[in-house]
Amino acid sequence: MKEFSLIPVERITGKIYLIRKEKVMLDSDLAELYNIETRVLKQAVRRNIDRFPDDFMFQVSREEYNSLRSQFVTLKRGGHSKYLPFVFTEQGVAMLSSVLNSKSAIQVNIAIMRAFVQLRRFLQSNEELSKKLKKLESETKNKFAEHEEQIQLIFEAIKELVNDKEKPKSEFGFQVKNK
Repeated sequence: MKEFSLIPVERITGKIYLIRKEKVMLDSDLAELYNIETRVLKQAVRRNIDRFPDDFMFQVSREEYNSLRSQFVTLKRGGHSKYLPFVFTEQGVAMLSSVLNSKSAIQVNIAIMRAFVQLRRFLQSNEELSKKLKKLESETKNKFAEHEEQIQLIFEAIKELVNDKEKPKSEFGFQVKNK
């Protein structure tokens, strides 16, 4: 079966934020992707609130919202609801497909799930790369430390040789002292 997505994955991953150490999507961004109004999405969620525990969906605090708005141009003052937005974790987004029961909602959900998976893979590969770089850095430091010690010994040996040449040498043989 050929993979088909109505929405490019890049467009979706650009709407995934990190809040409270969770990868989440804003209700307004989800509504835009589903091509519905934010209030319609919120109404559907409120009618089925039992399906959305705190680890699936939560409302952001004023500070979190202000931080988001200051970080992203897309969250301009006045461009969004006066109410604090809900954010949905990956599980919450998956639950939305059962609440927004339409073929297009299912297709959008599939695209969003793929974006979450792609983001997870990307973060995992970056984590592996980071570990490899740390290991290489550690090995390099150890090698440089070993070479540094050897270079230090060479400098000390050179200093001793230079100091030996500067010391007055005692004369060899029989010497008569003048009185």
